[in-house]
Amino acid sequence: MHIILFVVLLMFLISAAPQPADAQQSKTVPRIGYLSRGYKPTPATPDLKAEAFREGLRDRGYIEGTNIFVEFRYAEGDAKRFPMLLAELLQLQVDVLVSGTIHAIRAAKQATKTTPILFITQGDPVADGLVDSLARPGGNLTGLTRFSRELSGKRLEIFKEAVPGVSRVGLLGDGGALAIRTRLKEYESAAHALKIQFQSLEVRDPTHDLTDAFNVAAKRRANGILIVPSPVLDRSAKLIAKFAIKNRLPSMTEEGHWVEAGSLLSYAANDAENFRRAAYYVDRILKGSKPADLPVEQPTKFEFVINLKTANQIGVTIPPSVLARADRVIR
Repeated sequence: MHIILFVVLLMFLISAAPQPADAQQSKTVPRIGYLSRGYKPTPATPDLKAEAFREGLRDRGYIEGTNIFVEFRYAEGDAKRFPMLLAELLQLQVDVLVSGTIHAIRAAKQATKTTPILFITQGDPVADGLVDSLARPGGNLTGLTRFSRELSGKRLEIFKEAVPGVSRVGLLGDGGALAIRTRLKEYESAAHALKIQFQSLEVRDPTHDLTDAFNVAAKRRANGILIVPSPVLDRSAKLIAKFAIKNRLPSMTEEGHWVEAGSLLSYAANDAENFRRAAYYVDRILKGSKPADLPVEQPTKFEFVINLKTANQIGVTIPPSVLARADRVIR
């Protein structure tokens, strides 16, 4: 009788204990690390790129907290925090690292040679030393390029067509990022044929530096502003647009959502589409594909956006021929 009771009790304890299969199942839920140089999103300043990425995951059947986890880390404008944030994500044993910030991508490449790294970059990933080639990336990195550099000349042509009087342009960018220095060279080479002079206006803290930047633009008699977006500047897009309007300066940007915030013009690859598309790469990697074998994807969809409300506020008349070519017009 005692033996029977012991056997029954033992079987009950075994059935109540966590099964190895269950434990294994919880471990196999993939975990993605998402790293940005920007600030933690708020209802007033959402991370539109992260939301597009999440939408892409949902489109492929992933539900956060159920069959996938996404760990978001924000450097709060300080690139020096990347090593610490990367260490956190790698300690969590994320299956894929995702970033649209060149500083973070380079830091990740130094930090790990095994964890897949997915980038969404504005530049040339081959020239920047991220991959061996677009067709055969090699190593543990792959992703998408937004080709902002290759669009520099086209963007200037459109700016000149929309506002023919533009001749002295202030290049407004994040002084703590690589982009502002490389962009100045890219735009200067394209500007020569259009007889446009460029000047650099570096901003490190938009809440404090914008007044000085626009004062410098006024002293140098700038009659246009070209904005190089960054995670640090993105959260101040509306404020920067207000400064440009106040100074009656037509503005061209590299991302469409800036025009929604009040800038005059933008011409760029569709940023939300690129981050949405990044989820496709995550899905391929989670299903066994190696980054080395996934070609870097180039954008196929470009968007020209005009804000007519801003044009009216600064006294600019967009030529009908330019207006007719816009993909979106904000009135």
